[in-house]
Amino acid sequence: MASPERNKKILLDMVKQPSNDHCADCGAPEPDWASYKLGVFVCVNCSGTHRDFPAISQIKSIRLDFWDDSLVEFMKTRGNAAVNAFYEKCVPPFYYRPQEKDCVVLKDQWIRAKYERREFTGENNSLQQVYSSGLYEGILWKKGKDNKQFLKRRFLLSETDFTLRYFTKEDSKKPKAVISMKDLNAVFQPEKIGHAHGLQISYLEEEQTRNLFVYHDNSQEIVSCFNAIRATRFAYLKKVDPNARECDLVPLITRSSIKEGYMEKTGPTQWETFKKRWFVLNLTDRKMSYFKTSLDALELGAVFIGTEVHGYSVREVQPKGNRSGRWRFGVTLETPDRQFVFLCDQEQDQREWIEAFKLLRQT
Repeated sequence: MASPERNKKILLDMVKQPSNDHCADCGAPEPDWASYKLGVFVCVNCSGTHRDFPAISQIKSIRLDFWDDSLVEFMKTRGNAAVNAFYEKCVPPFYYRPQEKDCVVLKDQWIRAKYERREFTGENNSLQQVYSSGLYEGILWKKGKDNKQFLKRRFLLSETDFTLRYFTKEDSKKPKAVISMKDLNAVFQPEKIGHAHGLQISYLEEEQTRNLFVYHDNSQEIVSCFNAIRATRFAYLKKVDPNARECDLVPLITRSSIKEGYMEKTGPTQWETFKKRWFVLNLTDRKMSYFKTSLDALELGAVFIGTEVHGYSVREVQPKGNRSGRWRFGVTLETPDRQFVFLCDQEQDQREWIEAFKLLRQT
């Protein structure tokens, strides 16, 4: 007869072991759930996706549920390291492996690709062709430049000339834009875009950042599009620096911002009225871009953030006068050329922006 307390202790000891102490799928620490059909320990968020394909994976809580002796013995023979060695054997280096804080669609499709479609075991390499063939073509919903309406646009990604093109008409041969892989970036922004599959594509046009906001109703399609972009960017980076190690190039494929959000800013004389702007702070190019709104296509301006050694500093400030609205949590950024004053809505935002600026100054 199974001993619940004994089996619970065995499982709790197992989940403390290296590799088992983090979620097998997103890396979240201290997983409390396990797939007793696959033999892996997972976090509560990833366990939700596992429940969607019970023929492949079945989930129990290692603390709350009853575990039969045979299931505990099965878990002993598996574990995260052994199972991932099989299911992640052939993951392409450019393929994005989601982390704990990534959006739902990335984690959901990663788990489905691993276990449901078995894309990375070596058995179904043909399934990788959609994002690794060097050519991707698809229809995405794209936000209009000057309005909130999303319209269908055809996108064509090519490794031959390292470009992403999009067309206003599905049968058109003349692209609306031809975007080089040199400065292209892609990151999922579901909350900003207002769609669970929202993807932001950014690039430089005449030294200004331009954004495209797109989505696809099919989660597998939008993640395939994202990884196709990553595959093409990776190929571009390898061509530019053929001697670079893969592990050094992978972090450069696509990059997330350190901090994004609204602040109020004033002009260079600091006598102008404060205006609300959307700011994006990037580590890679040490640049803080600002836009009129979070969904603007073209940046209004940018500020380079240097190091402390080169005369850049940041501190809290209390706004003076009546030029600002209700926002009272100030941040002063000193550069060799001028002083910038920003106002935040909440004290927490103020602290987060200051920490983000300090991270750049110390890097």
